[in-house]
Amino acid sequence: MGDSGVTIRDIEAGEYTAVGALTVEVYVGEGHVNPESPYVAELADTATRAASAEILVAVRENEVIGSVTVARPGTEFADIARAGELEFRMLVVGKRGRGLGVGSALVREVIEIARAESWHAVVLTTMPTMQDARRLYDRLGFVHVPERDWLTMAGTPLTVMRLPVGE
Repeated sequence: MGDSGVTIRDIEAGEYTAVGALTVEVYVGEGHVNPESPYVAELADTATRAASAEILVAVRENEVIGSVTVARPGTEFADIARAGELEFRMLVVGKRGRGLGVGSALVREVIEIARAESWHAVVLTTMPTMQDARRLYDRLGFVHVPERDWLTMAGTPLTVMRLPVGE
């Protein structure tokens, strides 16, 4: 990916702990998820995610600086994907990866997977507090689908966005 020295690839088992820690650091540390929430355990449990979803990592100088979980419809981690849609979740970029285009590169890789596998669209859920991510999604052409928005068990409003890739 460009001159930033960042490589996007599938996760390796030895990276599960680092990805779990990074995901919790971003979601909890940046105020998106309450540290007392049961969701924190799910964010940290990369091994369980990897068993039923594809996890991509962004690596720079042998350090994992970003990650995204790719969930196909009908699998355990697909919350909102409908037939023909590829969903991604838990997009995170650590502080050392900010400003390098890591988030864009991870999402673009998901879009490429969707095209290669002939999905009609890529979908995601984001939170109102995730302003940087929202700007990224807007820039890449994702569109808010308000009729699909939903609430967490704690009542936090979630925003669904969709990008047609092969319709």
